[in-house]
Amino acid sequence: MAIVEMKNVSRVYVTGDHEQRALDNVDLSIEKGKLVVVLGPSGAGKSTLLNILGGLDSPTDGTVKVDGYDISKLSNDELAEYRAEKVGFVFQSYNLIPTLTVFENVSLVKEISKKALDPVEMLDRVGLADHMKKFPSGLSGGEQQRVSIARALAKNPDILLCDEPTGALDSETGVVVLKVLLNMARSYGKTIIIVTHNQNIAKIADVVIRVKNGRIRSCETQDAPAAVEEVEW
Repeated sequence: MAIVEMKNVSRVYVTGDHEQRALDNVDLSIEKGKLVVVLGPSGAGKSTLLNILGGLDSPTDGTVKVDGYDISKLSNDELAEYRAEKVGFVFQSYNLIPTLTVFENVSLVKEISKKALDPVEMLDRVGLADHMKKFPSGLSGGEQQRVSIARALAKNPDILLCDEPTGALDSETGVVVLKVLLNMARSYGKTIIIVTHNQNIAKIADVVIRVKNGRIRSCETQDAPAAVEEVEW
């Protein structure tokens, strides 16, 4: 069953007389419960693709359905509701609130989502149950990213969107974060889409999508993706 369906999707930005086609007639279908990696150079359209799926941006043309929900023509208020109920976000920057503890940062999602999961359980799943009373400044970069993953998953979203989630981390810490994401995909059956330029990450994916100049160049299914431990980083 497809959780994401994009048909003839384009996103055009206009500045004065200049027109930039960030996405160009994209057709894409992603099955539910898959770990998907989107690869491409800077400016390829990866982040635009992610922003449209996340309801942070809207297509100029085409239709976008997520879990059967057509988000193509939603109003700003409707997109805000969609983001609150359907989507979790993990960015390169951790976006934690520095004045709140780890537990409080994750607990915030209860104010957003009606189907939120237990924050203690989510922190335990990412290996940070003993860090709940700490503030973000007392954590390493990898620990902060794991908190952001716990917060995103505590919303109990249908789809988790990750924009360069290991980009600010060293390779060893990045592996820890990827293990957490992979475990969450398998344990909770979540659809996880990771946008990155790191070719190594693609080896652990169920599906690898390559983007260039705003177009999908290939979409490959890997029947036997590598375990994180098997990848040379």
